[in-house]
Amino acid sequence: MRRRLGYASFALAVLALLAGSAITARQPDIGSVAGTPLWVVASKSLLALGITFGAYGLYAFVLGFLTRRTPDKRRQHDIRNVLRLLFLAAVLIAVLGVITDQWVGVLFSLGVVGFAVTFALQQPLFSLIGWVYIMVKRPYQVGDRVAIEGTKGDVVSVDFLVTTVWEINGELVTSNQPSGRIVTLPNSVVLSSHVYNYSWEGFPYVWNELPVQVAYETDLDYARELMVEEADDFLGDEMADHIADYRERLAETPVELEVRDRPAVNIVQKESWVELRLRYLVHPRRGQRVRNELYQRILERMNEEPERVKFPVSRNR
Repeated sequence: MRRRLGYASFALAVLALLAGSAITARQPDIGSVAGTPLWVVASKSLLALGITFGAYGLYAFVLGFLTRRTPDKRRQHDIRNVLRLLFLAAVLIAVLGVITDQWVGVLFSLGVVGFAVTFALQQPLFSLIGWVYIMVKRPYQVGDRVAIEGTKGDVVSVDFLVTTVWEINGELVTSNQPSGRIVTLPNSVVLSSHVYNYSWEGFPYVWNELPVQVAYETDLDYARELMVEEADDFLGDEMADHIADYRERLAETPVELEVRDRPAVNIVQKESWVELRLRYLVHPRRGQRVRNELYQRILERMNEEPERVKFPVSRNR
């Protein structure tokens, strides 16, 4: 589809440029507008259209060429945005140059206008700077799960001025489930706010905890071993592979951490019960499914041993 549009744009560009050149060569006396001969207006309009169609055709071909060689959809999104900005700037300068016949003056005027826009449109300018920062530093990209200024969700688009996020959680749902709402954030927020990336390209995994409350009469060693066995059986090997990648990333930094490559259980004492917190590694988009599966497995095993695993009973009346 993009290739056909490119061919059609090139054809229209050639026709417009030929028509504009023909009018310029003949210079027919067909009247004037505000002291300017109509043939001049017509020829420059056609030349401007030719430049616009030609630039779009070139944009379509370049974009198609680069996206075919870049299977990653995230990279395709970035390439499309960068090319769009470059071609828009080039077309604007070329069209104004053709209309005014003052190429140097056009560049100078754009500089003056840009200086004025800096003061008049500060927020959009900051958002554009934020977009450049996102492209260069990569705090997040399309497809990442992020949390920014109270909004949590999956990034679906990063345009020049705004980032579009498919919301999860929010006011409508819980447990890291999609709400169905779209949230639009100005790119300038990355310059002044914390950005939490749950699935960055270097290591798209997070640690989760599954708390299970048991009574003080429980055999804690048995309960801990039971939880570790179920978690290790369900995702232990997968977790170990990902931890190996994490350690490689960690070795590139000055940070020294002790990282376990299998699930583990931590104990937290509460007023009326003991909380066993199962710690494991998971992809953020699988977090709730894994949590549900682990809880069901662990609860079934614990119910098989009612003498060794006891649950807290509320004494409130």
